[in-house]
Amino acid sequence: MIQIGIIREEKLPVDHRVPLTPEQAAQIDKDFPGVKIKVESSIARCYPDEDYRKRGIEIVSSAIDCDILMGVKEVPISSLIGDKTYLFFSHTIKKQAYNRNLLCAVLEKNIRLIDYEALINKRGHRVVAFGRWAGIVGAYNAIWTYGERYRLFSIKRVHDCFDFEDLKTEFPKVKLPSIKIVVTGGGRVSKGAMEVLLAMNIKMVSPAAFIERIFDVPVFCQLNSRDYCKHKSGELFVRSSFYSSPENYEGDFLKYAKVADVLIAGAYWDPKAPVLFEREDILKNNFKIRIIADITCDIKGSIPSTVRSSTIDEPIYDYNPSEDVAELPLTDEGNITVMAIDNLPCELARDASESFGKELSSNVLPYLLGNDTFGIISKATVAEKGRLSDKYSYLKDYVEGK
Repeated sequence: MIQIGIIREEKLPVDHRVPLTPEQAAQIDKDFPGVKIKVESSIARCYPDEDYRKRGIEIVSSAIDCDILMGVKEVPISSLIGDKTYLFFSHTIKKQAYNRNLLCAVLEKNIRLIDYEALINKRGHRVVAFGRWAGIVGAYNAIWTYGERYRLFSIKRVHDCFDFEDLKTEFPKVKLPSIKIVVTGGGRVSKGAMEVLLAMNIKMVSPAAFIERIFDVPVFCQLNSRDYCKHKSGELFVRSSFYSSPENYEGDFLKYAKVADVLIAGAYWDPKAPVLFEREDILKNNFKIRIIADITCDIKGSIPSTVRSSTIDEPIYDYNPSEDVAELPLTDEGNITVMAIDNLPCELARDASESFGKELSSNVLPYLLGNDTFGIISKATVAEKGRLSDKYSYLKDYVEGK
């Protein structure tokens, strides 16, 4: 009997999402003979314990006797159980400094760590993600921030809505002037963001028109890497070359920053790739952007104003580019207002969990519990038996603090 434990979320602020909904957990018990799911009791989940219990799922105080432990956010080091298989978003594979000790603890405790972010199919596409929901919430928050900063309209916060359908009832309340919004990225995040902007009747235009034309209605454009990165030698942009050797490219985003009012950042960023812009660029008189919704939330990454993450309770802060510091929100019109919540899908926890669990059930569990035919599990295994997997050997210096 293989026992899977859905662990309670302990990272603060506490996340309300779950990897599997009650209905999905019950279905897995039916579909996989020899597998039993247990759920650690929690008062913070979007689905209460009773919902799982009603579907025949055992509620336990601790899942210590389970073989596989599944959560959403990082597990606090003090809560890690040695010699187990864990699935969660570790936020370590890009050498995030704030989680180095977490990966060290995983290795010390002989934990097999499977990172959701690294689960990809043979085409290189992620098979489980909260990206669409991060984009939906991030774009809505960008518009909410604009309304708050300029006192133009008042709409509910996302987490005050029951679900996405409830959130949609707020869209007609948005009354924007003829601003320009730039969205970066071409994946699930940006598609989720555009879904919201289009539903708010914000017109989509081409990158060229965005730069060259003046509109009498609010507009947005969506940028892929080729739109804001160029080869250092002047060669044509080649997508495969950019992803294999991003260090050969440089940023070309400022032409958009000169005309845009709002930036919604939804593009994955490789630390080897050029940053979107520098702090010095913000200080220039022609840098027009005053609201940045950084959905990617790479702290001190491609966007210099993301000096820290924000929270659902305190969703925005002001960035003072002259001092390179975060300040209280909406206190100085010369500042940039930043929305950088690092758990955006948590604001629509039920919708996001249902979507994620569906992908986890169909795209991951058959390979985790059966034959890993396409190497989906092995390629996402960051560490096992006290060692980094070959694919992640590049993290050795990071682990050693070099």
